[in-house]
Amino acid sequence: MPPDNGPSDASKGLAAVESDIARACKDARRDRSSLTLIAVSKTFDAKAITPVIEAGQRVFGENRVQEAKGKWPDLTAANPDIALHLIGPLQSNKAKEAVALFDAIHSVDRPSICEALSKEIIKQDRRPHLFVQLNTGEEPQKAGIAPADADAFLARCRDVYGLQISGLMCIPPVDEAPAPHFALTAKIAARNGLKQLSMGMSADFAIAIQFGATHVRVGSAIFGHR
Repeated sequence: MPPDNGPSDASKGLAAVESDIARACKDARRDRSSLTLIAVSKTFDAKAITPVIEAGQRVFGENRVQEAKGKWPDLTAANPDIALHLIGPLQSNKAKEAVALFDAIHSVDRPSICEALSKEIIKQDRRPHLFVQLNTGEEPQKAGIAPADADAFLARCRDVYGLQISGLMCIPPVDEAPAPHFALTAKIAARNGLKQLSMGMSADFAIAIQFGATHVRVGSAIFGHR
């Protein structure tokens, strides 16, 4: 079970997740260094995050630009080696703040976002890693590019907007086995020459590692339930 929310429990949760990741990497015959753990700190305040930083975690994920803007500047000032990833939806009018604040953005999913990011990347001369979000289950309530449209969208990102896309991100439907969705994401990435795969969360990151995930997004298994 995930730990209860609390500083000591969060650091214990991190240690448990790291142990599980090491085991999954060994089973998949992968080097641990090939995988980045993103500790998803959305809705948790600086008091809850600090023990996880003190335990050695350096990559964190947030869902909302405004929330991250409110709590991370002081934390990153004290820990300049921290990397922040935006893993939630991005609105075009938040692109300026997102480019300034985040080292990676996992939710590139429509032309308006591409245009806004392109302008801000040039203006700020700052280039966060960009992931195109796929909607592998083609769920109407979920953001992301349909698999059939992925190749054309990736080409448009490159040729029309001049964006350098690092990889793909997916969130499988909660009521389906994740493995086919991870396999599909890896297949689309491979044929487009993309080496980074953001896939796998608290419940399924071990499976994602088997399918080549380079970034896993783990929140509740570290911080507890929100």
